Amino acid sequence: MYRLTCIECGREWDDEHYTCECGGLLEVRLNLDEIEVDFRLDGQNITVWKYRSLLPVKINPVTLREGGTPLYRAEKLEKEIGVRRVYVKHEGLNPSGSFKDRGMTVGVTKAIELGKKAVACASTGNTSASMAMYAAKAGINAYVLLPAGKVALGKVAQALMHGAKVIGIKGNFDDALRIVREVCGKEGLYLLNSVNPFRPEGQKTIAFEIADEIGVPDRVVLPVGNAGNISAIYKGFRELYELGIIDAMPKMTGIQAEGAAPIYRAFKERRDYIEPVENPETVATAIRIGNPVNARKALRAIYDTDGVAEIVSDGEIIEAQKLLAAKEGIGVEPASAASVAGLRKLADRGMIDPDETIVCVVTGNLLKDPETVVKVCGEPVTVEASVEAVLEVMKS
Repeated sequence: MYRLTCIECGREWDDEHYTCECGGLLEVRLNLDEIEVDFRLDGQNITVWKYRSLLPVKINPVTLREGGTPLYRAEKLEKEIGVRRVYVKHEGLNPSGSFKDRGMTVGVTKAIELGKKAVACASTGNTSASMAMYAAKAGINAYVLLPAGKVALGKVAQALMHGAKVIGIKGNFDDALRIVREVCGKEGLYLLNSVNPFRPEGQKTIAFEIADEIGVPDRVVLPVGNAGNISAIYKGFRELYELGIIDAMPKMTGIQAEGAAPIYRAFKERRDYIEPVENPETVATAIRIGNPVNARKALRAIYDTDGVAEIVSDGEIIEAQKLLAAKEGIGVEPASAASVAGLRKLADRGMIDPDETIVCVVTGNLLKDPETVVKVCGEPVTVEASVEAVLEVMKS
């Protein structure tokens, strides 16, 4: 059904490897000629596992009914930026509140298929929350490494409540990933960061769902941190294209925060490799990553589709977060709003055709990072318990 292949040298590996001896990332390459696609793009019964015939697992899935997230038409945003049609794919309405559930349903299922008794990850928050939930559902242990003091409390709470062993380290995400990879090798734990080639297989179903509901848009815009999502969505559209199910590819457009933008810098210089950012900083904690594992895949996705990479400031991110909530009723965490902030910036620069149909992927729920909400919106006003006091505030 598939081969696990190095994207650099082409060598094939078994299912328990994450990278090649040459250092290249592994990728699941489906034998498309041998696959009987058993679904139709009819807009019906949309979930991750509707597309099981294109997912590389052999056993019944560990699932919490992920996928099928809303694709909202953002008419106020369309008018503001002068684009014909803009949709927002709200991944924050997955079971754990982020897009990570798509990868985890496949990743944890693969762990069970391989006979693993425990899973582990490094995380800026959403990965840990999702992995803890799916490990709990599967009945296996979960271990999480976080950069201490750098992860939004809502995400830490999710991992703790679902039974994961959470360890904070005095370092950043890249340090945590380096350590957890070594620990997994020594202890036989199954690593579930996006370096695991099976996790992006679940995430590519975002592409399937978009095509299922509205066909192929002209452009897909999304936040980029560790870069697994942009490369996964590209892969999903590419598979549909190679199967002859769709006849076009969207322009993959990746948005990074100014303080964590190695992929943007590589794109500006037309490089196919990154120079890591040693101390990444941004209010968008979910994309505060200086050395993204999937950078090569992400750059390939952008270059192959004539897409672009862009950066946005923390101020632009928060402004987009507020706009989505106040104008469209869509509440997202800061990193999610980077896609909308980036679209606004590109439109202002005349880099978007007004006739385009665009999908902005927003990746995590507003409640993932309540601390930032309070910082930017302020505390609730407190008054005496009287009608007069309440009216006075309402009129002020």
